[in-house]
Amino acid sequence: MLRNREFAGLYAGLTLSVAASTLSGFALGTLVDARTGSPFLTAVSMYGATFATVIGALTLMSVADGGRPRRTLVALQCVSLAGVAAQALPGLPLAARFGLLLLLGFFQSLGTGTRLGLLAEVVPRAGYAPARSLMNVTAGATAVLGYAVGGVLTRHLTPYQVFLVAAALTAAGLAVVAATVREHSIRPAGRPGLRRTRAANRELIGDPGRRALLLNLWVPNGLVVGCEALFLSYAPDHAGSLLAAASAGMLLGDLVVGRLLTAAGRRRAAFPLRLLLAVPYLLFALHPPLPLALVAVFVSGAGFAATLPLQELLLAATPDAVRGQVQGVESAGRMTWQGLGAAVAGGVASVLAPAAAITAVAAASIAVTVASRPSVARAARAADIRAGAAPGHSGPAA
Repeated sequence: MLRNREFAGLYAGLTLSVAASTLSGFALGTLVDARTGSPFLTAVSMYGATFATVIGALTLMSVADGGRPRRTLVALQCVSLAGVAAQALPGLPLAARFGLLLLLGFFQSLGTGTRLGLLAEVVPRAGYAPARSLMNVTAGATAVLGYAVGGVLTRHLTPYQVFLVAAALTAAGLAVVAATVREHSIRPAGRPGLRRTRAANRELIGDPGRRALLLNLWVPNGLVVGCEALFLSYAPDHAGSLLAAASAGMLLGDLVVGRLLTAAGRRRAAFPLRLLLAVPYLLFALHPPLPLALVAVFVSGAGFAATLPLQELLLAATPDAVRGQVQGVESAGRMTWQGLGAAVAGGVASVLAPAAAITAVAAASIAVTVASRPSVARAARAADIRAGAAPGHSGPAA
């Protein structure tokens, strides 16, 4: 795959963007925690950009399937560079920083849809799942390094200087994409815009099977990210280690599920993985020592690999003409629920202790997973029928 120049460019660009996002989020969270001491504001500052991704999904996500995807992606990365650089200004008020978060979240959602739409064109259809797996694994590894490096950098540099490092990484990602990715001429005719976006979204949400898949791609993950958003409040001196452990678990889970399991094995593992995502956080009710907490967070991170079989089912149910938009909506919704999860967890932590809030939010994630299991199984059977196989041929995505 890496011998494919365009895929290599998208892959390297994503890696640099994840590194920049990780460092800037950690820097902003550190800055807000130092200024306010509020668990709620700290959690929202780390994941607040995800709130605006839903706006992109509801309004202009059809640009992901426009006729000039390379130009669109480059332009959106230029906006990201400007936003990260602006965060490095020392005198910027917190209100302006949160405004920048929302603006960047909006444009990042469009960039994600455009990137994933391009990915589906630059690799063969049979190579899509391995390509997504490789990108996910690398993103997890990059986040491990990013959080670890962020924890070190914030001990020796000011948050503003860390923002400058993030801006440099964003610029490098922009340069790589501009140099390697070409335009594709197989896109459908039609002008992207609000009407086209709404029409495709109505069709997507109106289908019960795809709606069930989206629910399970969004809500359980988002609530667990809310648990992670409380690490700075739960253990300020060890938040970087806890976040790195979560990302390392995600890396391992994506590696095993995406590269070692068959499609049928991934489908069968979907429900246990979604449970694994949240169950380890129940341990925080007992205030575990740091080594045990790190193990629990690492094991939980592996559960994020449940997204791979669900994404495969969603892609199989999506027409080629709107695959960029649908993947963008899925990603935007997942990111939005990460922001909502951070807000919910921060709000609960304002009433309860951080450890109790982590436990409560994890329990909510488990409840959603268990209650929605029948709907996901029906969606998997419907996908089998559309593919011409007997229901359950590949095993239900439970």
